[in-house]
Amino acid sequence: MESKDTNKQIDIYSKDIPFIEGPRARETELFTVIQIMMEFIRGFRTFHFCGPCITVFGSARIKEDNPYYKMTMDIGARLARMGLTVMTGGGPGLMEAANRGAREAGGRSVGCNILLPQEQDPNPYMDKWMDFQFFFVRKVMLIKYSYGFIVMPGGVGTMDELFQALTLIQTKKVTNFPVVLIGIDYYKDVTELFDKMCEEKTISETDKELFLITDSIDEAISHIQTHAVEKFNLNIKKIPKKSKLLFE
Repeated sequence: MESKDTNKQIDIYSKDIPFIEGPRARETELFTVIQIMMEFIRGFRTFHFCGPCITVFGSARIKEDNPYYKMTMDIGARLARMGLTVMTGGGPGLMEAANRGAREAGGRSVGCNILLPQEQDPNPYMDKWMDFQFFFVRKVMLIKYSYGFIVMPGGVGTMDELFQALTLIQTKKVTNFPVVLIGIDYYKDVTELFDKMCEEKTISETDKELFLITDSIDEAISHIQTHAVEKFNLNIKKIPKKSKLLFE
């Protein structure tokens, strides 16, 4: 019985598993490609009119009584007061805190929720969100609509999102958007790793400038103001007009 329940969860929550495990019948692969395409289209339609976003990454496991929760709420509120849309992974923990801060400050709050067997139910502080089956589609959405990234303390998923953003910026696949890590002590090993990579010449010295690490909310917000809002004129950026032809 336990094995059947596990298989049922896999079927419901992770279409990634059969997709990446190896070749299947061509008809099955075609159907999967159509599912992926439809998820992209739904994502584009959901977030196209959200306005310029700053994405906040962070742990789903950190609770409301943790100091980082209050700090993330403050960051969400400060971003909202700047006229920016706060985007998160849509789940609980620090994602919830960022969305909550934006919502309570009267700003726009959106999320890209991933369907998982545990942890990841959508939080109640979003104006608009979408549930994703495919992790990689979700990660595209979190980056596509953002002009900067604030990375709170988190686990493996947060590290994945951080390094994906840094890789895209380093390789110039996306514009040089600001990346801010909150938690000097928490991310000490990351900075030491970058020092080691520079020492071994696996990255350039300038790659250490891809992110700012700080404990100061003021410094983080100032960095976003300078390198996102002012750099890309986000205060005057117009939200695209809706199209009747596309039933928007």
